[in-house]
Parts: sequence; C-alpha cells; structure tokens
Amino acid sequence: MGAESAGRRICRQQLASNDMRRLLIFNKPFQVLSQFSASGNKSTLADYIDIPAVYPAGRLDFDSEGLMLLTDDGALQAKISNPRYRLAKTYLAQVEGIPDRQALLALQVGVKLKDGLTRPAKVELTDEPEWLWPRDPPIRVRQKIPTQWLRLEICEGRNRQVRRMTAAVGYPTLRLVRIVVGDWRLDGLAPGEYRSL
Repeated sequence: MGAESAGRRICRQQLASNDMRRLLIFNKPFQVLSQFSASGNKSTLADYIDIPAVYPAGRLDFDSEGLMLLTDDGALQAKISNPRYRLAKTYLAQVEGIPDRQALLALQVGVKLKDGLTRPAKVELTDEPEWLWPRDPPIRVRQKIPTQWLRLEICEGRNRQVRRMTAAVGYPTLRLVRIVVGDWRLDGLAPGEYRSL
C-alpha cells in the first residue's frame, strides 16, 4: 500500500475530481438499523440523521455499534463499501472467555467459515478503553466466565464476519464496536452523534 493508506488515497482522489460533496461520520448506537427506511418498530438512521440524500457507505449490524460513514457521493460510497478495495476496518470485540494463543493465531492467519477462509486479521488482546460508553442494555455476563476485549483489524466485510470469526475459534462476541474505517475514526463522537467532513 505504500506510505499512503487506502482511505486517504480514496478521499484525495475524490477531492481532486471535485466529486465529494458530503461525508458524515456517525456513531451508530446498539440496535439501530443501518438504513433510513422503516422496518417495524426498530430504530433506523432516520431517527438520528436528518440530512437529505446521504446514504450508508457499508453497513453495521443491528446489534453492533460504532463508526458508520454516510455520503451523497455514489462513487465514494462504492469505493468505501466495495470489498475489492480492501479498506481496513478496526473493531473492539468483547468476547466470552480469555482467548488463548492458539485462538489468536487462528484469527491472524485466517478462519474457515461456511463461506470460505477469511483473510488474515490483525488481532491483539486489549483493555476496555476508558472512553467507551456503557451499552444500554448491558451485555449478559456469566458469573463464572470472564470476558476479554480484542482489537481486530480486517480488510473484508462479510456478513457478521467478526462475530463468526471469534465464535469459530471458541470465543463468542458479546459486544462489538467499530472504531476505524480506513483513515476515518470515531474520535469522541457519542452514540447517536455525527459530524460532517
């Protein structure tokens, strides 16, 4: 990739062509759909964002939290969300149990899922960040089983991929927060808040 990251290169290309009009960074709360259209009584992006003609550049599961990007630029939207660009995404995952060395190695080299082998991930044990907001409702904790936070970086976006990866190595994800996409970061946004770039 060289000195310039994929996210910065995509952003620079869009600025150079004067195509980028609006880009939002949004902190999606837990149990909010990554869409504007209504679906039963579930919360959607429309409950938080009232800017017309912006659309999600990629998705984040209903039960996951954190960074989403939205734009009114179709070309930029495609470049952020299309897996062929391999834009790195970083997550904090709270898992049940303390992953051993073998489990971490499996995540690093690739995990066999029903839809094939995952690309290698960067993964490390980490502490819960001081800045992380409490989840409402909180996770269910089993009294005799500890939990551990992982920091994972992946360059693909299969459906529920991080959850399936940690489950495949024996450590189910209890809470999942996306904190980085390319060069874009949450950087202090509270759940439900967004900022415009």
